[in-house]
This record gives sequence, structure tokens and C-alpha cells, in this order.
Amino acid sequence: MKSMEEMLQAAQQAAETIQKQMGEAQAKLDTVEVEGSSGGGLVKIRATAKGRILGVSIDDSLIVPNDKQVLEDLITAAFNDARTKADNAANAEMSRIQQGIGLPPGFNFPGMG
Repeated sequence: MKSMEEMLQAAQQAAETIQKQMGEAQAKLDTVEVEGSSGGGLVKIRATAKGRILGVSIDDSLIVPNDKQVLEDLITAAFNDARTKADNAANAEMSRIQQGIGLPPGFNFPGMG
């Protein structure tokens, strides 16, 4: 039978392993790319699953001074679409990692949320 000290040491090692894997997953999220769009693809926003914006693409047909408000609204919509896709990609990746290390779905490891 294991002593209490051995069990505590094993639990600490398991926690360190989980924390390392969760940190690696967080870093990976910054390499997963998503694209949000609006206006039927006239405005596109590229972002990482962590939500870092990589680029903005605006179709030339939208660059009309009188339509500035429409362009601003489409850019906002594309940002929101990219953010939603980033959140979905992040949630899918974190669920995959959690299942791989035996954590219940939706478990929020302290310091990683």
C-alpha cells in the first residue's frame, strides 16, 4: 500500500503534467487559423483560435466614401464572425486535450481559464 506522501507526490506530478499539456494547448491555439466574413465575403478577417487578428481583407467595391458606415458595419460583423469561429476552434481543441488526459468535459483547470 502506498503511503500518503507517495500519493500526494503522484497527485502533484499528475497536476504538473496536466498544467503542461494545457499550456501547450493554449500555445497551439495561437497557431490555429480561422476566417470570419461578412457581406457575402466582401469583408474577411483572419484570426487565430486565441482571437489574435492576423489580417483584414476588404473588396475594392466597398471602398466608396459615401458608404463608410456600411463598410464599418461589415468589418464589425466580420470581426464578430471570426471571434465566434475562434471560440469554436478553441473549445474544440481544449475538449480534445481534456479528453486525452482524462478530464471531464468543461473542466476549468485553475490558472488556465
